[in-house]
Amino acid sequence: MSDRISVAKTYKLYIGGKFPRSESGRVYPVTDTKGKFLANASHASRKDVRDAVSAARKAFGGWSAATAYNRGQVLYRVAEMLEGRREQFVAEVSASEGVAAKKAQSIVDASIDRWVWYAGWTDKIATVLGAANPVAGPYFSFTVPEPTGVVGVLAPQQSSLLGLVSVLAPVLATGSTAVVVSSADRPLPAITLSEVLATSDLPGGVANILTGRASELGSWLASHGDVNALDPTGAEPSARADLAREAAGTVKRVLTVPDTEPDWTADADIARLRRYLEAKTVWHPLGV
Repeated sequence: MSDRISVAKTYKLYIGGKFPRSESGRVYPVTDTKGKFLANASHASRKDVRDAVSAARKAFGGWSAATAYNRGQVLYRVAEMLEGRREQFVAEVSASEGVAAKKAQSIVDASIDRWVWYAGWTDKIATVLGAANPVAGPYFSFTVPEPTGVVGVLAPQQSSLLGLVSVLAPVLATGSTAVVVSSADRPLPAITLSEVLATSDLPGGVANILTGRASELGSWLASHGDVNALDPTGAEPSARADLAREAAGTVKRVLTVPDTEPDWTADADIARLRRYLEAKTVWHPLGV
């Protein structure tokens, strides 16, 4: 019998490319589906939400101004690093979601493939979703998709990795930046994803990942004046109307999501990219 004492891990938040402790000092235990202790996770506070939004806003200018090709290469690099830590993700998904190793492997592989799928869209968005508009008169008229800004994302509660990737990757692919609240009970894959993001080419602040309760943090994201859009997927269906009312105070976009969590194994959809884009139409006189 070994007399070695195991050291319990206490994970931090991911804000602005760094790993700070929660301002509140709060942590909570994370267990597997059988109740076995896995680690401690930081419980983000309102101050942490404000810091994450500030970091996302600061990073938005550079990320949105980067070429579509560059954004695609950065996201491909994230996918490469996801692949490199595949076994760790498999173990964490298996423990978090209570699935067998084979099922966990298929979930992780689908998550990597989905990240690649969205990375491949970065330099195609303008062509597919933009337009040259037919108009009467001596003008050119173009409609160009532009990123919406800072997006608050309440990640799915059940699908700890594939669901998270499915809501985060399209935000980044469009050129927006994100503040994500991970699954409260299944945060370990999100924490490991934050480590992947921190060691990839993704600029600090483009994606910020908070651990804690969506029921607490979602309200602060919804009412924050510097958040441009909110994805309430991970909120309780009964709380989404309240989030929409709070978001109305700052006239932000609130995505419509189904009451039940979607089947994340279904094929990805370009509609998620449209949700994080604004259409800018430009008129230009001919011959000028």
